[in-house]
Amino acid sequence: MSYDERIEELLDDMSVFEDWTEKYEFIISLGRKLPPMPEIYRKQNNLIKGCQSRVWVGTEVFMGRMMIHADSDSLITKGLIALFIRLLSGLTPKEIIAADLSKLDECGLKEHLASTRANALSTMAATIVRAAEAAKC
Repeated sequence: MSYDERIEELLDDMSVFEDWTEKYEFIISLGRKLPPMPEIYRKQNNLIKGCQSRVWVGTEVFMGRMMIHADSDSLITKGLIALFIRLLSGLTPKEIIAADLSKLDECGLKEHLASTRANALSTMAATIVRAAEAAKC
């Protein structure tokens, strides 16, 4: 499935919720469904700087596709990183770099997050794109 198909599916999934409490619950449930992060990726250099919570993001390229592994000590932050995994994991580095991540803003997520969480969302996206750029070489 392409990035555009994935983001449309996510936006459709989120549109069924009537209020932000339900959307937060959906995001948290995505985080709870994440498989455990392999310990090999739970290193200091995979810890995202500038996030209020501890967030680890590790990537690997397997058969030309970037696999994203992540975890957080905060339920909502774990859900936010799960959004990126749902949207980007399994795509090629080139597809990740080309992905229009601003489309995620269409669900109104940034407006309903505390400023520190909204900044963390941008930092998570930038971290994944940088990993894709490094893997593309």
